[in-house]
Amino acid sequence: MKTPVFVGSAVAIVTPFAQGGVDEKKLRKLVDFHLRNHTDAIIVCGTTGEASTMPDSEHLKTIQIVVEQVNGRIPVVAGSGSNDTAHGAMLTKEASAIGADALLIVTPYYNKTSQEGLYRHYDSISKVTDKPIILYNVPSRTNLNIAPSTIKRLTEISNIVGVKECNLNQVAEVRFLCGDDVVIYSGEDGVVIPMLSLGAKGVISVAANVAPALMSQMVHAYLQGDTQTAMNIQISIVPLVQALFSDVNPIPVKEALNILGWDIGHCRLPLCDMSSEARKNLTSVLNTYDLTSHSVEIAGGIS
Repeated sequence: MKTPVFVGSAVAIVTPFAQGGVDEKKLRKLVDFHLRNHTDAIIVCGTTGEASTMPDSEHLKTIQIVVEQVNGRIPVVAGSGSNDTAHGAMLTKEASAIGADALLIVTPYYNKTSQEGLYRHYDSISKVTDKPIILYNVPSRTNLNIAPSTIKRLTEISNIVGVKECNLNQVAEVRFLCGDDVVIYSGEDGVVIPMLSLGAKGVISVAANVAPALMSQMVHAYLQGDTQTAMNIQISIVPLVQALFSDVNPIPVKEALNILGWDIGHCRLPLCDMSSEARKNLTSVLNTYDLTSHSVEIAGGIS
């Protein structure tokens, strides 16, 4: 049986940018916001954190900032994947040395690989750290799926403990093949409850950037047996999730945080700002959830 890195709701935290690089002060304040609002773990430098636009030095510095600010209070999971196995191994080794509690490693993208290549990729990276590794299976981004049989093979590696799974269609098969030898986390905010019903232990969430307490409440309600409350929350956040994925992630969620008063800057190119019409719709949805006044009050204290 593999031990979960966390149970509950982890935020795939955005990276606030200012002229010249990462806005360290704002990033630390965002971490504090999540600590106050019951986030169970922080995933730093993932897709939502725009790691693909960061040079290695900035990538690793951002991980270090989050590790320092969290100071052991909840797990910090560092994104350290690459489509170059040697590069991924280097990032994984350095992130582990900085103090990340676990690593989130995406499948190779663009060059892709076979299932055997996937196994060798993760096997090679696993050897540079003794920290837990969570596989990241996101076919919509990478056009590459980790087959359930490959996940089964990978669970035989001692420090590969989990998978952030975005392919709901194969979760039951993964559970059938792997049982408790892999910890499943939902990678999709819209289907958290279905994944929990198949044995997942939580979510790695984009929506938690703007609604951390609500996402945590939903997951823990389900895990504690209050399935009605959990189901009600999942259904109630449909418009929020749709709005936060109305453009390429993380464009909408960063815009949402700016609307809510956080002033975290823009996405880096090639990602660009939403249209004015899309921003208007996003604002309307955020107001529906009464997040604006709550977050402005919090954000107002961090300027």
